[in-house]
Amino acid sequence: MLNELELTGRARTHLAEVAELGCLLHRETAERILELRDAARASGIELAAVSGHRGLAQQIAIWNAKLRGERRLLDRRGRVLDRGALSERQAVDAVLVWSALPGASRHHWGSELDVIDRAALPAGYRVALEAPEFAPGGVFARLAAWLDEHARRFGFFRPYACDRGGVMPEPWHLSYAPVAVPALRALSLELLAETIAAASMDAREQVLARLPEIYERYVVAVDPPAEGSLTGACPPGRGAGSEP
Repeated sequence: MLNELELTGRARTHLAEVAELGCLLHRETAERILELRDAARASGIELAAVSGHRGLAQQIAIWNAKLRGERRLLDRRGRVLDRGALSERQAVDAVLVWSALPGASRHHWGSELDVIDRAALPAGYRVALEAPEFAPGGVFARLAAWLDEHARRFGFFRPYACDRGGVMPEPWHLSYAPVAVPALRALSLELLAETIAAASMDAREQVLARLPEIYERYVVAVDPPAEGSLTGACPPGRGAGSEP
């Protein structure tokens, strides 16, 4: 069980350096992801981590840069938005579609990785981490299919497999269920409110005023691990990439 500081990205006492993947992960996650990597390698797939643990300060930096227009803001279809044309509320909603709320990022827990297949990269290719890369015909389509079949045996699932009206689908995002499921259960609305109230983040008062709604839509509305399925079951009409 993670403590309150570990849950909200304010401590790293639960983490281990995974030199083979170049990232920090929860100790249990680290052991299992290396087993998954070895199994993938036997099939000609070179599993690599684009992102592992992110602390609160790093998540705040991403959040603030997007709200200030220093990084791109995208709508639900992936189209670039003009930050200057958005109200603060609209900008907050746009950020939440693609980036986690500081203090509520699953990457705080060390149970989450964003993964690619390094063996599939063409020379000079720049990874975007966008859904078409993992769709049939995409550069990481083989990886996506292999994970669909095998990742659940190692305890991994996709928390953003479906469009549930909050965070958009992320086929590159893997979650280690034995750590992530109890972590989400322990991340209460009250703990999140305390963390945000003490954080130096833009639109803090806007977020606090709307936190129950944001918590339900963007934090707890994820796909659970399902026995025999990496992706779980999408609600009717909400397959990956569908419009809300």
